[in-house]
Amino acid sequence: MVSVLRKEAIRQALVEHLRAERDAAALAHKKTREGATHEEAKPENDKDTRALEQSYVERGQAKRVLDLEVALAETEKMALRAFGEDDPIARGALVTVMEEDVEKAFFLAPAGGGHKVGDVLIVTPEAPIGRALLGKKLGDEPEVVVAGKKRTLEIVRVE
Repeated sequence: MVSVLRKEAIRQALVEHLRAERDAAALAHKKTREGATHEEAKPENDKDTRALEQSYVERGQAKRVLDLEVALAETEKMALRAFGEDDPIARGALVTVMEEDVEKAFFLAPAGGGHKVGDVLIVTPEAPIGRALLGKKLGDEPEVVVAGKKRTLEIVRVE
């Protein structure tokens, strides 16, 4: 039960981080949209592409806001459970590995990869470490290549 409470605290910190990212992206999108529709953004001649370029940026920012909203919703609804010794690693797992005599902790989440909550690094199933851990079990030693370097991770705890 302690493990689920710890994971809930990690998830809550991740949710707050994703909300802050979404809010910042939404503000940037709003400012870009206002700039693109401002009177001064109108083309001065047929070669002036400022408004067109701003509309491309605005569209990209709108997609980023939507992606963050989806990531936030998936993270909020992600099931948290205790993992047994024989359970394969899945989303919501808090995994402790040994790498070159150093203990490292990873939380497998749908979004927020690369963010740290205390000493725990958030990884997604799409990231190299997340892919290497997914489906593995306690005692497994998956190998992963990160930044061109081969790493061996010994799974010592799965919560």
